[in-house]
Amino acid sequence: MEVSVIQIGNSKGIRFSKTILEKYNIKDKVDLILEKGKIIIQPLSTPRKGWEDSFKQMAENGDDKLLFNDVFEDETFEEWN
Repeated sequence: MEVSVIQIGNSKGIRFSKTILEKYNIKDKVDLILEKGKIIIQPLSTPRKGWEDSFKQMAENGDDKLLFNDVFEDETFEEWN
């Protein structure tokens, strides 16, 4: 697809149509990859976005308990000394 490079203040840029932004789930930021004569633009992946708030909510609700013991009963730490 051919697109025009446009003046944006002292810089230049390209515009993406609403259709492309929605199709490729592009929001406020993108990942820019420079490879051997190519520029690759892809949606910025943030798989853990919101985890901190979720963990805080879990702690407030008391839902952050361990599902199993952290140390097994027959385990010793002598070998680590």
